[in-house]
Amino acid sequence: MGIKVEFNSNLALRKFGTPGRLEEECLPKKLEHGETHSFFKKGQRNYYLEGEISLNETSGNKVIPFPLATVKILEVTHFLIEGELYTKGIYRIEKNL
Repeated sequence: MGIKVEFNSNLALRKFGTPGRLEEECLPKKLEHGETHSFFKKGQRNYYLEGEISLNETSGNKVIPFPLATVKILEVTHFLIEGELYTKGIYRIEKNL
């Protein structure tokens, strides 16, 4: 049995207000430089913490269009909910693109 870990070079979130999604699974209403926001993703995901990564809007199925901003991941936690693995964290918007 292996360990399933995903390495992400960007933070891909759903469109603001996507039905059936938590607020933390979606982009903020406005992307304001310097603001911090929480994110929530299914699975064990590793993000680059020593620099900026792109923030993208996704509709799912690993479709990642052009970046909206660059962000700095400030904190990441992995945890279980009813035996399912999740990743949550905090990011700061560095630059709008």
